[in-house]
Amino acid sequence: MDKKRIAVIFGGKSSEHEVSRVSASYVISQIPTEKYEIVTIGITKTGRWFLYTGALENIADGTWEKDENNRTAFIAPAPSVHGIIIINKDGTTEKLPLDVVFPVLHGKNGEDGTLQGLLEMSEIPYVGCGVLASAECMDKVSTNIMFEHAGIDQAKFTWFYSYEYEENAEKCIAKAEAELPEYPLFVKPANAGSSVGISKAHNRDELIKAIEKAAKEDSRILIEESIVGKEVECAVLGNKDPFVSIPGQIAPAAEFYDYDAKYNNAGSKLFIPAHISDELAEKVRKTAAAAYTALGCEGLSRVDFFVTDEGRILLNEINTLPGFTSISMYPKLMAASGIDGSELIEKLISLAFERAGKNV
Repeated sequence: MDKKRIAVIFGGKSSEHEVSRVSASYVISQIPTEKYEIVTIGITKTGRWFLYTGALENIADGTWEKDENNRTAFIAPAPSVHGIIIINKDGTTEKLPLDVVFPVLHGKNGEDGTLQGLLEMSEIPYVGCGVLASAECMDKVSTNIMFEHAGIDQAKFTWFYSYEYEENAEKCIAKAEAELPEYPLFVKPANAGSSVGISKAHNRDELIKAIEKAAKEDSRILIEESIVGKEVECAVLGNKDPFVSIPGQIAPAAEFYDYDAKYNNAGSKLFIPAHISDELAEKVRKTAAAAYTALGCEGLSRVDFFVTDEGRILLNEINTLPGFTSISMYPKLMAASGIDGSELIEKLISLAFERAGKNV
């Protein structure tokens, strides 16, 4: 049997560059080499693309960038190439056809539909959600509007453009306090992942600082009411008929599950299964499937909720390329649901071919 050639893309220009490298290391380690020839493409923080052929361990710590054998390489948008163009040291070029791509890129320019659009143009199958679902789920304002239309319960919210705040800060603050009259409030950039740029504001002064922080990350600012409840997540896998994992629960080390609490603070704890009743767990799973379907997700996503002591289930967000690090919820939840390691990666690759109408 001829091996399929899979390209794993990692790094990127987003604020989640470092997490992407660690996630990619895990994904690469789980791809069955008896079935796939693995090609690794690294993107630096400045946006330079390289074909990397060195040791796997150098990806996670970032030293891959110093490899003297790195060659500039990029995915060609032309379907006739169906792969990457490599520029050799002597200036000559060569084509390397690809069968499938696993874009292990979190955040902007990787998880937001931009790379997915390039892959659609090139007609190369790829793991994960399509262009529209990726863009909608990445943008928290758009996601909330879609949830609202679909009748899925969520926190009350309001939003405005950062330029509106620059032109009339008082008007934007008054809007937020009128629509969400009780502090604390959560302030988020519409487009940023791993809780980057998110703040919890306990008063007006903190609200102003939080808005200014979020505005550095994106042009739209989302403000939400604070929900007191358990942070519960499900991993979803599939195209038309998705499989939903058992729910897990996060007990953040910080006041909320920010970037540091996710990746740097050992005090954060994960509970699998979540500490909720069986009845609530089933409702969470059904809501996760409904949200996944409503936003047109395919391949995989992690769906995040708040579950209150009164039993109210509020959908927080959908992450279309969740973390794949050793401490990440998505692979842990799938493993707890009977889909472990290389089996999970193989299923994701199969789903990419399925969506493209091709056999593995």
